[in-house]
Amino acid sequence: MAGVVQFIKESYEEMTQKVTWPTWSELQNSAVLVLIASFIIALVIFAMDKGANYILETFYNSLSN
Repeated sequence: MAGVVQFIKESYEEMTQKVTWPTWSELQNSAVLVLIASFIIALVIFAMDKGANYILETFYNSLSN
């Protein structure tokens, strides 16, 4: 049990004194960057899905004729 208490004390010390936390503006900039990147990736996946769907529909329609 003493090991767990020591671990918690050391973790608290590290989190309060040794970690460099980002500023509020850095957090906002990072959040905007993640939002834009997520949107771009979603658009790429959407385009790939629509393209594959079009190719497969064309292929299956050509077989049925």
